[in-house]
Amino acid sequence: MELDDVLFYLGHASFCIKAKGYNLFIDPYMIPDSMKGRADLVLITHSHFDHCSKEDIAKVIKKGSMIIAAGCLDANEYLGLAVAEPGFRTDFHGIGIEAVPAYNVASEKQSFHPRAKMGVGYIIDVDGMRIYHAGDTDFIPEMKDLKDIYAALLPVGGKYTMDEDEAIMAVKAIKPKFFVPMHYKRLLGKEGAKKAEDKFMKELPNCHIMKEQLPAFSF
Repeated sequence: MELDDVLFYLGHASFCIKAKGYNLFIDPYMIPDSMKGRADLVLITHSHFDHCSKEDIAKVIKKGSMIIAAGCLDANEYLGLAVAEPGFRTDFHGIGIEAVPAYNVASEKQSFHPRAKMGVGYIIDVDGMRIYHAGDTDFIPEMKDLKDIYAALLPVGGKYTMDEDEAIMAVKAIKPKFFVPMHYKRLLGKEGAKKAEDKFMKELPNCHIMKEQLPAFSF
């Protein structure tokens, strides 16, 4: 099983994981209509509009969809909602879901993602392929404790999350088979994004730049 057969980058911090016949969406945002009703499980990392988009959640869910969110949705509005905080674990039809910390440590970013707000990242375990979506975060001490990560999806951009140098340090600490940068193109612009990608490709042999791509569905 190859990463590109399982993981699809939808843009910004949005991904779709296709596994065991199920479709998992992470932080759906600006999702096209072709994805309507495709989600079996939706994972939301934190409350910011470009991660917890009610419009996009409503678009992708269907009857029976499960939602796991870090305290940004009302259980009275959504059936099948579980609230995640660091340490949360569950099994979704044989797919392991674990919530891990995500927060800013830099003083100038404290108002964006303070630890007390309990934003999270997720580790999704598909038959031992552990995919880590970090949410919005800096390079935090807890990353050094992550083990056996197959793909680390890390936010870059510098204003709200890690800059390129911090992301490189995080990758070296986590030691994933693949590093997938995210969350940077809208912030850095075309030229800045290309510069960041070139730096990652030069310094990190495990860097895997993903193009935005919609998954194919058989129904």
